[in-house]
Amino acid sequence: MKNKKLSHEFDYYVLLFFSLAFIGWLWEVALYFFTEHALINRGVYRGPYLPVYGVGGLLLCILFHSLRSKPLLVFGASALLCSVLEYLTSYFLERRWGIRWWDYSNHLFNISGRICLTGALIFGAGGAALVCVFLPLYEKIYLKVHKKWRIGICIVLLALFVADGCYCAMRPNVGYGISSS
Repeated sequence: MKNKKLSHEFDYYVLLFFSLAFIGWLWEVALYFFTEHALINRGVYRGPYLPVYGVGGLLLCILFHSLRSKPLLVFGASALLCSVLEYLTSYFLERRWGIRWWDYSNHLFNISGRICLTGALIFGAGGAALVCVFLPLYEKIYLKVHKKWRIGICIVLLALFVADGCYCAMRPNVGYGISSS
């Protein structure tokens, strides 16, 4: 299959963002459940999504779509890009609210506790799986859903996300298992 330039309508990207943000949220909740044995809604927002995963995933899909047939290259580029995004996000959140939502200080090869080698390797593997496996599957599912339904779902998701964002700008999701001062 020949790689084409990735260009779609707005709803394609909105639904992809929310799919990836939800998968990221599931990953974080499951990871915390299996390591700490507690169900915790991870992240700044109250809804079941982590925007940093949505943004990172969109960037990976847009930038590396043409590299689908080169998973090792996608792995390395994803590890680097996601680590930079994670570092900048951590820095912004801490500057904005004076709170850390994650801290890798106890991990080997960390930078200021904001990123670490283990996280970079996981992001690399996730990015390769996203671009090389998930994105083709997402595209097939996307095309099977009627455009009116896609637009309706986008409107609902965006409205909930904006409302959640406004609320959490004043009262971010914090507490045990979520953040540390």
